[in-house]
Amino acid sequence: MKRLFLTMMLSLAIFSGGFAGVAPGFSDFPSPGYFCFDSGDSIPALNQKILEMVTQQIDKTVGRGECWDLAALVLNQNGAKWDKKYVFGRKVDPVKDCIYPGDIIQFEGVKIKYTIGHAVHTETMPHHTAIIYEVKGKGVFVLAHQNTGTSGRKVGLSGLDLKTIVNGKYQIYRPEE
Repeated sequence: MKRLFLTMMLSLAIFSGGFAGVAPGFSDFPSPGYFCFDSGDSIPALNQKILEMVTQQIDKTVGRGECWDLAALVLNQNGAKWDKKYVFGRKVDPVKDCIYPGDIIQFEGVKIKYTIGHAVHTETMPHHTAIIYEVKGKGVFVLAHQNTGTSGRKVGLSGLDLKTIVNGKYQIYRPEE
């Protein structure tokens, strides 16, 4: 219950403007670009199937509870093509392409810095996999993932604003059949 409350508070802070601006060095990262969060574009069919499976896994441990296990499960169960390592489909260029729920994001050496109230928070994701569960706005997502500080080894939801990334890199993938 306590974790759920903390996750909800963090998500509320993210979506109510709790992240304070752009951190120094952000200009080194590509612009979040074209995210189709409010257009009439429909979510690809495979992404929809992935979201249905992810929803069924919330608050459950998938596999060993590693972040990668959730992506592996939903891709394998839906017959998606991927390299069985860390390339989860077709690379999506966030500057040119729509980002949809069901896309998969891989983080490498990422450090996130954000402010809630007067407190500055820092999180690191040296090597982490998550599924974009919801697109809230340009570069603002709800992620479904496990092996996190907020949900532990169970699948949970948390917010991410790409503008809060101060180090590292990420790659977004579109699952393919």
